[in-house]
Amino acid sequence: MVYYFTSKAVDPPAFIYVGKDKVENEDLIAHGWPDDVWFHVDNLSSAHIYVRLRADQNETWDQIPEALLTDCAQLTKANSIEGNKKDNITVIYTPWSNLKKSGDMATGQVGFKDNKMVRRCYVEKRENIIINRLNKTKVEKYPDLRQEKADREKEVRRKERMAAQEKKKVDQKTAEERAQLKYQKDHMYDDLHTEENLEMSNNQDRDADFLDDFM
Repeated sequence: MVYYFTSKAVDPPAFIYVGKDKVENEDLIAHGWPDDVWFHVDNLSSAHIYVRLRADQNETWDQIPEALLTDCAQLTKANSIEGNKKDNITVIYTPWSNLKKSGDMATGQVGFKDNKMVRRCYVEKRENIIINRLNKTKVEKYPDLRQEKADREKEVRRKERMAAQEKKKVDQKTAEERAQLKYQKDHMYDDLHTEENLEMSNNQDRDADFLDDFM
């Protein structure tokens, strides 16, 4: 089971989700999207919270709006048994693509490929107003995460093919326009070099006394 939340702290609203337990977290780790950002309470047990950014709107993990970051951090704190009881905790977050999973790790445990890509967010205390607002949007689902990711990758490939085809058309049109301009440049004096004009400018067939006209 996966719990889905909607953060209306930003417009358009953001999509946040969390696994029910550590087993579900394994599926989320395995089938995350490049647009996902992972959140966890630092040095404490907690749920794995994800926010799905909108790549088509150029949203990036290192520039998450402050209001959305607060929602994610509060939800992460609230989903930590120990962290929910404490004040002044730290929530860490990183892109899903930076998560590292090896065979010797316990279920639900992850590491990082690059520690420099892990950021920290200080949470002074639980904000019930935020948690209550998010909980009102909570929906429970049993998604096929593998299929959802496959469908998403298929759609990405389709868009990439369309973009490549469009680029090919633009490049072809540009090449044709350049070829046309080159042709026009190379042949801009063709009309002046017709056989008739050449004959008119040729002295070969003129009368021997034609120079007298200039005397």
